[in-house]
Amino acid sequence: MSISLVAGLGNPGREYESTRHNLGWVVIEAFARQHQLVWKKQAQFEAQVARWDRPGRASCYLVKPLTFMNESGRAVGDLARYYKLGLESVAVIYDDTNIDLGLVKVTTTGSAGGHNGVASLLEHLGNGFCRYRLGIGPKQPAQMDLKDFVLGKFTNEQLTLIDNSLPHYLNGLSLLLNDGPERAMNTLNRRDKNEPEQP
Repeated sequence: MSISLVAGLGNPGREYESTRHNLGWVVIEAFARQHQLVWKKQAQFEAQVARWDRPGRASCYLVKPLTFMNESGRAVGDLARYYKLGLESVAVIYDDTNIDLGLVKVTTTGSAGGHNGVASLLEHLGNGFCRYRLGIGPKQPAQMDLKDFVLGKFTNEQLTLIDNSLPHYLNGLSLLLNDGPERAMNTLNRRDKNEPEQP
């Protein structure tokens, strides 16, 4: 079954722009721009939703929860139930401190790993949704509180790296949505695992 709902996680409000925790929003907004999609606020779901009508394929819904990160699962869960979608049809884009900045990893199971947005999704959806994990690591300094790190802003150098990585993020997301999680995992996880070792 193909992905029919993809949610990018982040926090609403100008003060959260350019923070590490909002990288999921950056990528899903860029993907919507690439496909000239229009965001519409859906108050009943506490989310912004953009509908992507793909030629010859079922529609896909892009979602930005407006619930703040810790309650992301509420909005995504309500939308999944409204559209009668199973877990295997849902993908979530979010920041991950365990992956180096600029890299992507796709998985379909696992724990929250300290990510409050993912914990909320596990609570409201259950385990088994596809995870499009965007690296924001390593956490530096290592002793820094996780919350302070993810709510901190990217440096200018890091923002340049993100800009340069955006085609990789978007191509990987297209691969996931067009060809499914298994193909995306085989391509992206292998490529990213080897990438840092390239000269």
